[in-house]
Amino acid sequence: MEHIYDMIIIGGGPSGYTAALYAARAGLDTVVVERMAAGGQMALTDIIDNYPGFEEGVDGFTLGMKMQQGAERFGAKTEYAEVVSVDFSGKIKKVNTTSGELLSKTVLISTGANPRELGFDGEKELTGRGVHYCAHCDGGFYRGKTVVVVGGGNSAVSDALHLSRIAKKVFLVHRRDTLRATKIYHDPLMKAENVEFLWNSTVVGVKNDVRVNGAVIKNVQSGEIKEIECDAVFVSIGRKPATEFLGGSVELDSNGYIVADETTKTNVDGVYAIGDVRTKALRQVVTAVSDGAVAVHFAEEYLSFLN
Repeated sequence: MEHIYDMIIIGGGPSGYTAALYAARAGLDTVVVERMAAGGQMALTDIIDNYPGFEEGVDGFTLGMKMQQGAERFGAKTEYAEVVSVDFSGKIKKVNTTSGELLSKTVLISTGANPRELGFDGEKELTGRGVHYCAHCDGGFYRGKTVVVVGGGNSAVSDALHLSRIAKKVFLVHRRDTLRATKIYHDPLMKAENVEFLWNSTVVGVKNDVRVNGAVIKNVQSGEIKEIECDAVFVSIGRKPATEFLGGSVELDSNGYIVADETTKTNVDGVYAIGDVRTKALRQVVTAVSDGAVAVHFAEEYLSFLN
């Protein structure tokens, strides 16, 4: 007979391994399917200063490994593979991976959301060394310094406001001549004396000597190129949730995130969405781990009726 897990967790980020810890500790037969390494996007962060319990901060890779080890201490398994498709139509859920098919009574989707990149040369190589995608995560490193924020939507304007309270100078670079962000953000941003707007522009490159020390700005109308000195570039042009493999098996919102409220329940019984992949107001490590614990609570409830 094929093995049927109590719980399959797709994605080994902070929400996934928190769920694995809670599930395994509760005696559920649990496996985490992770395509790369523990921690997800968190593992790419040099220092995390806003996760409780680490008074000197902790690097994301180490925190991810500790989360994995904590879950595996209670018997959770890790399968290194990529999920290519799913079938949630029956009581037993099917998860097809590059290593074969897995079966489970419940599935937790913890695949996260990847930041959209600008695509300039060196962007990937300088990620964490002056190129960032989360102002609330990494802004503290640039207290009293000069930073660039790229974007014009709610997240970009929120990032610029947050950084204006920390940095000496904030350049907000937007490829249009007006912000797309909702009006509530406009007034406080306009009143921030250390914020300068660079309209009809985008960042096409960075200057660096190991770390970012400048940005190359292009005016999208005139084609004019100029360089400005800065210590960091925060790219805030949106995120793309990792949901392609689901093939319409659960409900998504207009931005591609899985529709799930604070219970983490999706529109499919026995399937839950946790962490950055679900609809939510704040995407941080602490909110992701909270989702993991909540989902297991409701999954246990579901399993008690299923059995």
